[in-house]
Amino acid sequence: MGSNSLRDLILRSVFIRVYPWTTKGVSRMVDALRLYLRYVSISIRGQMEYRASFVMMALGQFAFASTEFLCIWAMFDRFKNLRGWTLPEAALLYGIVNVAFSISEAVTRGFDVFGNMVKSGDFDRLLLRPRGTVLQLMGQELQLMRVGRLAQGLVVLAWAVGAVDLAWTPAKAGLMFASVVGGACMFGGLFALQATMAFWTVESLEIANTVTYGGVETAQYPLSIYSSWFRKFFTYMIPLAFVNYFPALAILGKPDPLGAPAALGWLAPVAGMAFLLVSLRVWKTGVRHYCSTGS
Repeated sequence: MGSNSLRDLILRSVFIRVYPWTTKGVSRMVDALRLYLRYVSISIRGQMEYRASFVMMALGQFAFASTEFLCIWAMFDRFKNLRGWTLPEAALLYGIVNVAFSISEAVTRGFDVFGNMVKSGDFDRLLLRPRGTVLQLMGQELQLMRVGRLAQGLVVLAWAVGAVDLAWTPAKAGLMFASVVGGACMFGGLFALQATMAFWTVESLEIANTVTYGGVETAQYPLSIYSSWFRKFFTYMIPLAFVNYFPALAILGKPDPLGAPAALGWLAPVAGMAFLLVSLRVWKTGVRHYCSTGS
């Protein structure tokens, strides 16, 4: 055995012995990802059994989302700008939040309908299986029809990228991508919190939709147009402003009329990811306090 091979073997052995959690953790993550992809494959095959229904529902999602943007276009066609924001700049806000939300809505369907599982007692079965509840709920269903809203958001986002008067750089493109990821995490956290409430209320509360679906409507416009209490709520309580508003300011090079530092836009995607982690901790607390319905 050569000296280089012997050295690599020694280093690998020491690394595994000193940091056993590293290899074990990676192995568990890979195994969980493999199982999740299996869930996704089964879900897609099931939905493709009715392809005409899938196509019509996806087209319906695309058309419905398009009417929302047409309303924004009509407003800008009448007033030309909104507190200094032009239509292409507002389209950037619209594209980021709708792409992020469509991804989150597609993969977190299990959390969205979790109240029904609590009422029927089906959640008990998930607790008996040797897998985490989060993985099992995310694998319940991949809502393939959300591809319609996703496609519409991508079309608007692509148009905005080409229409804004801006010299794009790899850093700005990376920030836009990270904003989509952070936004998907933030909305995923909201769906998880909505599901967690069902441990105590049994029924999923519709009021939670005011910060999920209502939050999407809110984020389609610049945060600076809203009143002070509303801005604070969707910045400090629900980090919606970090999904697209602060990143868009950084991408466009616009100063924040509310006085937020410019560097905040570059760090904003981290807030969505942190919100998801906190939401999952709250979810685990709810699981520990779960009492079966007895049905």
